[in-house]
Amino acid sequence: MTPVWRGTIESPEAMAELGALVARQLRAGDLVLLNGELGAGKTTFTRGLGEALGVRGAVTSPTFVLARTHPADPTPLVHVDAYRLGSALELDDLDIDYAGSIVVVEWGAGLLDGVAESWLELDIVRPHGGDPDAEVEPREVTVTGHGPRWQRMEWLDAARH
Repeated sequence: MTPVWRGTIESPEAMAELGALVARQLRAGDLVLLNGELGAGKTTFTRGLGEALGVRGAVTSPTFVLARTHPADPTPLVHVDAYRLGSALELDDLDIDYAGSIVVVEWGAGLLDGVAESWLELDIVRPHGGDPDAEVEPREVTVTGHGPRWQRMEWLDAARH
C-alpha cells in the first residue's frame, strides 16, 4: 500500500511551514517531486524547505538555469525545474549528485524512472472558480510516499494543526 496524506494549506506561510516540516524528515539521497500548475506554491514550499535546511542564499525558481544548488551543512539542496525536460535521460544529463544532496524537482512527473528507488511526491492544486480578487487561496495538497523510504508518513499529521 502506498502511503498518502491529504490536506488543505491555507496560505503561502502555511505552504512554507509544510516545506519546513518535510525538511525535518530529509537526509542526503532523498528526492522530492513537486507537481502543480504555475503559481500553485511549488517554489514557496521549496523556500520553506530550504530555510529549514539552513541553505545559504535565497531559494528562487530555477526556471532559467534548470538546476540550482544551494549550499547547506551538512547536505546541499538541489532545486530542479524540469519543465523543459522531456525524459529521465535529460534529467540524468544534469549530472546531479543525488546520493550527496537533497533534491527537489518541480515539473518532474514521469521523469524519475531509474533515478531513485524512493521519493516523496507532492501534488498541489489551486482552486478554480474561487474569488479572483482573493489575495490568498487555499491549496489542496496530496503527499504520496514511493518506495521503502516513505512507507510511514505519520509525521505529516503535524501539518493538520
